[in-house]
Amino acid sequence: MNLLKIHLFTYSFAIERDKMTRIAIDAMGGDHAPHEIVAGAVWAAKEYGVAIELVGKQDRIEQELDKISHEGFMTDYGKGGPAKCRVKIDTSKLDIKITHASEVIEMGEAPGQAIRKKKKSSIVLAVDAVAQGSSDAVVAAGSTGAAMASSLFGLGRIPGIDRPAIAVTLPTIKKPIVVIDGGANSNCSPEMLYQFAIMGATFSKNVLGIEHPRVGVLNIGEEAGKGNELAQATYKILEEHQEKINFVGNIEGKEIFLSVCDVVVCDGFVGNVALKVTEGTSSMLFRMLKQEFKADLAGKIIGLLAKPFMKRIYTKINYEEFGGALLLGVKGITVISHGRSKAYAIKNAVRVAKHAVETGVNEKIAKFYEE
Repeated sequence: MNLLKIHLFTYSFAIERDKMTRIAIDAMGGDHAPHEIVAGAVWAAKEYGVAIELVGKQDRIEQELDKISHEGFMTDYGKGGPAKCRVKIDTSKLDIKITHASEVIEMGEAPGQAIRKKKKSSIVLAVDAVAQGSSDAVVAAGSTGAAMASSLFGLGRIPGIDRPAIAVTLPTIKKPIVVIDGGANSNCSPEMLYQFAIMGATFSKNVLGIEHPRVGVLNIGEEAGKGNELAQATYKILEEHQEKINFVGNIEGKEIFLSVCDVVVCDGFVGNVALKVTEGTSSMLFRMLKQEFKADLAGKIIGLLAKPFMKRIYTKINYEEFGGALLLGVKGITVISHGRSKAYAIKNAVRVAKHAVETGVNEKIAKFYEE
């Protein structure tokens, strides 16, 4: 391991945090780009006091900024929670720069090939802004594969990490948990899952504020001998490193939201399926409740009385509240947002990026491997 590289990486983080945090945003990525992406970036600049670097087609970005200054933008979230309202912000008073990108990587393109062919694409140039030091972090709501590939090749891996992983924050009854990997690596080795556990625990401690995060392996049963070869081998490795990891054993899918652990470790295939099932189930439950509230007079009365409580619950489980997921294991901060993200989600993704820069989560992961 090259300790000099780690020391230089750690030192560079310390220098960057002395100045105002600047977040590079891929303005062309996502289902609602560039309108919602630019609106969320402007909203974040005003609310969190960050500088913004919008990367994308300059003429379209300038149009959106002008529209926001004069007309504002509509959002489903006001100050009191879920409620439609118009937000108007004077962009001339904010620190916002535009970096022109002539190309865009579309969702259906093969990530590896796309970033090599489209070197002037918005996601490649946004990551390059972090690599060159003009920005401290990148937020992207476009192709997850392109964001990962650009970050891996543009920023490089932290020494000691084989593959970066997506750390997804989820709500539970008591406090947020981290699921890692959320979809970056479908095929994993036990050693990779051990690294995910280290990164997830570091994230949980330094970003979520959980002092001694409990780590569990997502499995089909709680017993040590349960699961496939990968799950069994991962269990053994984590058990052997209990002095470094607060390992609590296997957890089943039904326990993810019961606060039995703080970090859920799994390969990206299992993690992504679990996340999509969770997203679909919560959406279905809310739709069923809405149908029942509209079914008859009694339902309408109950629905009216329950509306404030339903809003609070929805706010707790809504993915837009969390903004995005950190890509851990690269030498820089990358936040990957949902492709459906609108302004509110992008605003919160910038908050996640800012907090990750300020807490130095990747610096602490590098320090773990230095020790």
